[in-house]
Amino acid sequence: MGINIFLFVYYYLFYDQGPQFEYTRELLGSALPWARAPAAVLNFNCMLILLPVCRNLLSLLRGSFICCGRTMRKQLDKNLTFHKLVAYMIALMTAVHTVAHLLNVEWYTNSFQGRYGPLPENLSMLDDSRELNTTYLNPIRSNSTTPTLFVFTTIAGLTGVVITLALILMITSSMEVIRRSYFEVFWYTHHLFIIFFAGLVFHGAGRIVRSQQVTDPPHNNSFLLTDFNWLNPLLQTWMWVIGPMIIYLCERLLRFIRYMQPVSYRKIVIRPSKVLELQLVKPGFKMEVGQYVFLNCPAISQLEWHPFTMTSAPEEDFFSVHIRSVGDWTEKLIKMVENLPEGGQGPKMAVDGPFGTASEDVFDYEVSMLVGAGIGVTPFASILKSIWYKFKDSDPKLRTNRVNHAMVHFDKDTDIITGLKQKTHYGRPNWDKEFEQVRQENPSSVVGTFLCGPQALAKDLEKKCVKYSDVDPRKTKFYFNKENF
Repeated sequence: MGINIFLFVYYYLFYDQGPQFEYTRELLGSALPWARAPAAVLNFNCMLILLPVCRNLLSLLRGSFICCGRTMRKQLDKNLTFHKLVAYMIALMTAVHTVAHLLNVEWYTNSFQGRYGPLPENLSMLDDSRELNTTYLNPIRSNSTTPTLFVFTTIAGLTGVVITLALILMITSSMEVIRRSYFEVFWYTHHLFIIFFAGLVFHGAGRIVRSQQVTDPPHNNSFLLTDFNWLNPLLQTWMWVIGPMIIYLCERLLRFIRYMQPVSYRKIVIRPSKVLELQLVKPGFKMEVGQYVFLNCPAISQLEWHPFTMTSAPEEDFFSVHIRSVGDWTEKLIKMVENLPEGGQGPKMAVDGPFGTASEDVFDYEVSMLVGAGIGVTPFASILKSIWYKFKDSDPKLRTNRVNHAMVHFDKDTDIITGLKQKTHYGRPNWDKEFEQVRQENPSSVVGTFLCGPQALAKDLEKKCVKYSDVDPRKTKFYFNKENF
């Protein structure tokens, strides 16, 4: 946000007071800085918008670089939140930029028609001339050119309309009510970002806003010399976005390579409550606890990829996911599996990943609290399995204190307290009581609190982590971690 504010103020003053824009301001007045300052902020945010969804890059930063500590990893886990904030800034700056340029077109037209005095009219009459070393300053070249005609017949105008429409569709289809209920609408509409970036690169090619060369001594702008060359000194948009675009293209190329790699089924199980368990095998696949993968089923859709947390442990020779029926894609997959002949192989499946999550850090804490709601128990199934394997193998890396319970009773058919086959004997927890008990039992520990569940519960647990963390660094400290997809 600090960089956004700096860029806006810097470029506003640059266009509002810069001597190279003396003549342009004669034509446009204050609308010039109001159009160009948001453009600079837009370029910066369009440079950032792709980076939070480059999951392989984030996994590399999160897992491979030792310099990436706990605090930085917590920020990387908020990649989608950052992606949304950048998108909001793009939307806001687009609105300001568009309104200002609509005013600019109107004032260009009025200047050409001589409504603002002789100097703007003379400036508007300048044309491309190699002999006089000039190019036009006013893009309106005829009295028949209306603002509407100009918008739809110039590169800047057409691309501006296209990228604005694409942005509106992307933002509206990203609303939670649409994303939750009509995921396919969100998924396909979001790929308009390809058109958005293509239009963005060409948007500045028309060089609508131009400046004059600064002379020494400074030119007296009360009259017009003809030996000026009108320039566009700004860093072009493509220079801002080319780096992230290349990184994102590498991400897509890597996804395609993974798409082509064979995946085989080890086991398919239909669980109660319309939950499908897939045990998959892929050559060279390595995972950590709590990580997730993207699955693609070409028989349903060749373009759709959906994230699922893995429920297997890294110590196992396969990886598994549990898929709950919550939408069209999952319903079609479950029906497809249910209709398989006995002993038949499941549909072709492509796997992209694995990707890092907050749950990877569970063994970095002396004490861990795992909170799963609904299908959100999946990452913790992986963690509990891994604890069992580590304890069984006497892994020295296992720092967590209380593993005997998980180790001894992991394979029991019945719950050790109730004696029932149904082991999920949970009520609504009293979080104050739970946090207070953990704090009393661990008076000098760092406690990692991990959640995979709804946002309302996340807000509640985050507040409790702050409330029950002691200001004394030698005493109990709670760190909140949430899974984000």
